[in-house]
Amino acid sequence: MNGTANIPIGAAATQEIEVTRDMTVAHFHEQMPEVFGTPIMIYQMENTAAASIQAYLPEGWITVGVVVNVKHLAATPVGAKVTTRAEVIEVRENTIKFTVEAHDGFEKIGEGTHVRAAVEMERFLRRVQKKTSR
Repeated sequence: MNGTANIPIGAAATQEIEVTRDMTVAHFHEQMPEVFGTPIMIYQMENTAAASIQAYLPEGWITVGVVVNVKHLAATPVGAKVTTRAEVIEVRENTIKFTVEAHDGFEKIGEGTHVRAAVEMERFLRRVQKKTSR
């Protein structure tokens, strides 16, 4: 079964979060400033991309991130609202490519592309289980 067959080019989603201290670089490294961390920004972009296509997947299917190519362009302080947006730009047999971006209400803080793979959850978990059974 092809998990990407129903995903349209242009499918998109937008999500908003408020930056908290546990999302900052300082949360992980005390000597660093309290600004939105790059790994958290990328996670939010990935989450938004997944949300944009979940309704188009067959029952029992999910997507997992496989490629991230993102620039973090500007710092964002605690308390700011960050909006992430993802839009499908390419669909292949088992992968979906997105443009992703993030804004903090003042400026664009991140941009790039992201690829997700469609996987059948049961099959995916069986493969993972093989690694834990050794």
